[in-house]
Amino acid sequence: MQVIWFVAFVLVTFTVGYVGYSAYLSRLVELDDDRDTPAHKHRDGQEYVPSKQPVLLGHHFSSVAGGAPIAGPLTAVAAFGWLPGLLWVAIGNPIFGAVHDFMALSASIRHEGKSIGYIIGEYVGERGKNMLLWFAFLLVVLVVAAFVFLIAQVFNAYPPAATASVIYIALALLFGVYLYQFDGPFVPGAVFFIAGVFAGVWVGVQYPIALVGIDGLPEGTIVLLGDAGAWNWLPLAEQTNANFAAWAVVTVVYSFLAATLPVWVLLQPRDFLTSSLLYTGIGAMLVGVLVGTYLSLTGSFEPVDVPVSGVEFDSVTIEGMEAAVPAFTGFVHPSLGPLLPFLFLTIACGTISGFHSLVSSGTTAKQLNRESDARVIGYGAMLGEGLLALTSIIAVSLAAATVGAGDLGAAIAVFPAGGGALVTTLGVSATLASAFIALVFASFLLTSTDTAMRLGRYLLEELIGTPETTAQGAMTNRYANAGVTAVGGYLLVASGTWSNLWLLFGGANQLLAALALLVATVWLANWSDTKQLLSTGIPLAFMVVVTIIGLLWVALIRFPAYIIEPAAASDPGITEWDVWGDLIADPGMIAGIELSLSTFSFALLSIVALVLVGLAITLLGMGLDNIREARAGLGREAVAPSSEPGDD
Repeated sequence: MQVIWFVAFVLVTFTVGYVGYSAYLSRLVELDDDRDTPAHKHRDGQEYVPSKQPVLLGHHFSSVAGGAPIAGPLTAVAAFGWLPGLLWVAIGNPIFGAVHDFMALSASIRHEGKSIGYIIGEYVGERGKNMLLWFAFLLVVLVVAAFVFLIAQVFNAYPPAATASVIYIALALLFGVYLYQFDGPFVPGAVFFIAGVFAGVWVGVQYPIALVGIDGLPEGTIVLLGDAGAWNWLPLAEQTNANFAAWAVVTVVYSFLAATLPVWVLLQPRDFLTSSLLYTGIGAMLVGVLVGTYLSLTGSFEPVDVPVSGVEFDSVTIEGMEAAVPAFTGFVHPSLGPLLPFLFLTIACGTISGFHSLVSSGTTAKQLNRESDARVIGYGAMLGEGLLALTSIIAVSLAAATVGAGDLGAAIAVFPAGGGALVTTLGVSATLASAFIALVFASFLLTSTDTAMRLGRYLLEELIGTPETTAQGAMTNRYANAGVTAVGGYLLVASGTWSNLWLLFGGANQLLAALALLVATVWLANWSDTKQLLSTGIPLAFMVVVTIIGLLWVALIRFPAYIIEPAAASDPGITEWDVWGDLIADPGMIAGIELSLSTFSFALLSIVALVLVGLAITLLGMGLDNIREARAGLGREAVAPSSEPGDD
C-alpha cells in the first residue's frame, strides 16, 4: 500500500478529533478567558510566567515529543507490521492521548498549577497524594535515563547534529535575553533566530564535532577532548565507546543547569525555537510523501560511517512510496511478545503517555496565559506528536529496515536515514537531510530531558511540602532537588542495564497515564453530578487493563526467564517461551540458577514491576471509592470553575 493513505487516514481522524471532540471537552470543563490562570495569580518570574500561545505551545510540544514517538512505532512496526501501529496512533491518539493531556492541563489550572499528585490528594487524602507523587518521581528518573541514553546515541551517531544542537542552544539563550531583557519585538526576533537555527544545520555539516576521538567518525570531525585512550575510564565507555560515554555526562550536566535556570532564560525561548524545527521536520517528511507519490520522485540516502555500536543498515532508496514491510506479521513476536498488551506499551508517546500529564500539570499549567489556550496546547500538541509517530511509521515502512524489537540504537540510525530519504524528494542533499532530521530528533530529546529534570524538582518539593527538618529544607533548594534527579537518571544509564529497564519504563509510563485519567475522572465526579465520566473513564479502564497485564507479564514471566537463563536477556534468539519450555521439560534447571548481579537485577526489576501494579490498584480503589461517594452526595465540595486561591 502507498503510504499516502497512512497520511490521509491519520489526518481525517485527527481533524475530526480537534474540530469536534476537543470543542466538546472545552465546554465540559468550562474554559473561560475571564478567569485568571495560575501564571497570572502567582506570577514570580521564575516558574509562574504567562507565555504567548505560540511560545508555550512550542515548549509543551517539544517537551512531550521525546524519543519514544520514534523508537516506539519503529519497534512496533518491526514486530507486528505497520497496520496495528497505524490504527493505535490514528484512533487512540484523539480519544485517549489528547484527552489525557487536555484533562491533566485543565485540572491543573483549576488547582493553582499543581501536579496531578496534589490534585488526587485533594480528593482522596495525603496518602494517595504521596503514593502518586513518588510514582511520578520514579518515572521522571526513568525518563531522564531514557533520553540521556538517546541523546548520547544521536550525537555519537551524527556529529553534525551535535554541532547544530550546540548552536541552537546558544541562540536560545540569546533569544531569551532579547525578548525578556531588551524587550525586543517578537516577530522580527523569531524570524532572525529561527533562521540562525537552520543555518546551524549547514554549519554542523561543515564542522561536525565529537567530544572524544573514536573510529568511524565522519571525515573532518573536530574532536574536542582528545582520543579515546584518555577517556575509557568513563562509565559506558567499554560497553559503547568513549564518545558516547562523554556525551552522556555532558547531557546530564546541561540538563541540570537548564532545569535550575528561570524559565525565561532558556526553557521558553529554546522550546519555541525547537518547535520550529519540529514543525519543519514533520512537515518536510509528510510533504516528501506527497511529492514522492504524485510526482513519482525517488528519495535516497547513502549511509555514512556512523559510530553506533552494533547497528548497520544498507542504503535507503524510496520509490513509489509503497510500504516495504507487511501490514501484519502475526499476534506474537518472538522477542517483544504478544500484541496485546505489548503494542500498547511499546507505542506510548505518539498515542498516550503518562509523562505528558507531568508536563501538562507541571511546567505548562504554570505558564498558561488564557484558559482557552489549553485546547490548542493540551489537545492540539498531542495530535502533533501523533504526526511525529506517523513519520516514524512511514520511515521504517519505506526503508524496510530490519531491526530487532526494542533496539534503540537501530531507531537512531534508521529514522534519520528513512526520514532523510523522504526529505531528499524535495531536492535537499542526503547529507544535509539526514543531519537535519537527526537535529530534529536531538532537539526534542534535549527539551524533554531538562523538562523532566525540572519536573523532578517540582515533585520533590510537593512531597516535602513545608520543611520540618534541616535535610528537608536543603531538598527544597532547586539545585539540590535537581541534583537528586540528575544523579538518579545518570546512574541508571551508567549501569548499562537500560535495555532491560525499557520494558519497565514503558509499563510505568502507561500506568501513570491511567492514573492521570483517574485523577481527571475524580475531579469531574466531584465537580458536579451532571458531568459525564465516559470521556476519561473509558480510556482509564482500557489503560489499566493492558498496563497491568503487561507489567505482570514482565514481572512473572519475562524477568524470571532471564533469571533462569541469563543469556535470554541479550540473545534475541532465546525467548521466554524457549526458557519456560525448557523448564517444563527439565524442572531441575531451577537448581542450576547462579546467584549473580544479573539475577539480582532481574529479581529487583520484577519486584519493582509488582510494586507499581500494587500502587496502581491501591490508588484506583481509592479513586473509585471517592467517585462513588461524590455521586452519592457524600464527597467534599469540588474545586469549581469560579474558585479563587484559598477556596479549596
